[in-house]
Amino acid sequence: MLFYKICYFIGNIIFRVVFRFKVTGKNNIPKEGRVVICANHTSNFDPLILALALPRQVHYMAKKELFNNTFLKWLFTSLGAFPVDREAADLSAIRTSVKILQNEKMLGIFPEGTRVYEENLELAKPGVGLITIKGKAPVVPVFMSSKYKPFSKVNITIGEPINFHEYYNQKLTKEDYKTISQKILKSIYSLK
Repeated sequence: MLFYKICYFIGNIIFRVVFRFKVTGKNNIPKEGRVVICANHTSNFDPLILALALPRQVHYMAKKELFNNTFLKWLFTSLGAFPVDREAADLSAIRTSVKILQNEKMLGIFPEGTRVYEENLELAKPGVGLITIKGKAPVVPVFMSSKYKPFSKVNITIGEPINFHEYYNQKLTKEDYKTISQKILKSIYSLK
């Protein structure tokens, strides 16, 4: 946790000089307790910038290839990230995600699973809905917009939390989870 705080402090000094952050709706982030932060994803900078803009530590899924390098594995793990196999239904990543939520922490997910430049609800992964329901966590939608050029503005719009209580004790299908994920993705793009 100390390492994260140090990186958070240094990262904010550096990246707030390089980019101008404009964060709207920061008060929509719960101060404590489990929550899933779901954002659009257009750049490799997105996880870093979003983590620096939020007041609590975000635990992210990151593609497993990033963990092949010993140093990067140590770095990402120290910062609260964990690997996910994007080519398969990665049950280990789902279990880790639910455990993070059960420990009353904040989980960050990009519902499309990769960088996407245009809205397409069909790209929403059902795992997002599954994790949200199994973790019994509210979802906070976030829309990020920037060209990520030096000294350009990064607009981050944070929406109000969405709850899916009505699904918690139901037996759901993969299609149900996909529908929940699409609702989440739609709420993200509605902040555009």
